[in-house]
Amino acid sequence: MANHPVLGYLVWAVLFGAVFAWEGLALSGISGTVPTLSATFRFIMKYPPGRWALFALWLWVGWHLFVRGWHFLLRS
Repeated sequence: MANHPVLGYLVWAVLFGAVFAWEGLALSGISGTVPTLSATFRFIMKYPPGRWALFALWLWVGWHLFVRGWHFLLRS
């Protein structure tokens, strides 16, 4: 059996759970002060430095999730 990084899976599960909890709390209307994710991204995208920061984050996440572990593309 492969040795899976259980701690890594747990961290990802907690992060996704936090995002879903935030969006659920914002959409439920219980707390009127919690913005939705779309409102948050709209506020960040209003300014050019925010757009560049989100673009850099998107590139970094894409590199680490999809490109970094692909050794078969780099073989000669």
